[in-house]
Amino acid sequence: MTSPQKNLNASELIITERGAIYHLNLKPEQLADTIILVGDPARVVVVSKHFDKTEHKTQHREFITHTGYIGNKRISVISTGIGTDNIDIVMNELDALANIDFKTRNVKSQTKNLRIIRLGTCGALQADTTIDSLIVSSYAIGLDNLMHYYKHENNADEQYILHEFGLHTRLQNNNISPYIAEASIQLRKYFGNNFLHGITVTTPGFYAPQARAMRIPIALPNLLDAMATFNSRNMRILNFEMETSALYGLGKVMQHHCLSVSTVINNRQLKKISANIDAAIDNMITKTLEAIA
Repeated sequence: MTSPQKNLNASELIITERGAIYHLNLKPEQLADTIILVGDPARVVVVSKHFDKTEHKTQHREFITHTGYIGNKRISVISTGIGTDNIDIVMNELDALANIDFKTRNVKSQTKNLRIIRLGTCGALQADTTIDSLIVSSYAIGLDNLMHYYKHENNADEQYILHEFGLHTRLQNNNISPYIAEASIQLRKYFGNNFLHGITVTTPGFYAPQARAMRIPIALPNLLDAMATFNSRNMRILNFEMETSALYGLGKVMQHHCLSVSTVINNRQLKKISANIDAAIDNMITKTLEAIA
């Protein structure tokens, strides 16, 4: 990745008086190269309780960071809040912490590839996906618009899946322009038998964008069926959530290794929800830490 400009000014790269980046309130030396992202700020401590040693804690708004060690493995866990707009903030600031010299405000001559794993919750779209199971997003299709603001290119597999998705769902007819990005192959290989692998759809909201009709009518009442019946390259869309497309899209452009793991807390086809969401999330955290640490 090449920088669009040198010597980033104070309004582009906001650094506080104590030398921390603005939203995350982190200094470069306080960030590990392996990062776990969680949506819920309260979930940070649920991850960091597994640390053998914690060296740093900070908080600003919904962004909480704990950095510590499991054995000799240094890990940062950071809360992002909900949505691709928050992922935009977090990913850009993580990249800045790793790859911009805060003294000169220039991109470093040697850049770093972070390992970033998101742990979240999701709704399953397939009737045979059991509640509390763990899904690894091999690809993420974004129904939000974030990556349309960044220059990015798709490989042949991404182009093929996205083209078939457009033909199958006809979402372009509703002024929605989906995009796609693939997970890190390097990280995916560590997540085997305990995890399901498939396509994830990221939406810009929880209710109508995920075909939930509350008190007011929705514009795409058949969206759920269109997603559930899609199949490309022997992969189905397994789940809905609200962050992964931005994580994968930005990670690819920035050349970071990104992976999204989700716990199924409800099944939209079966209309059922987990009996113990906290236990399901804790299981995801434990299995993920075993895989990476």
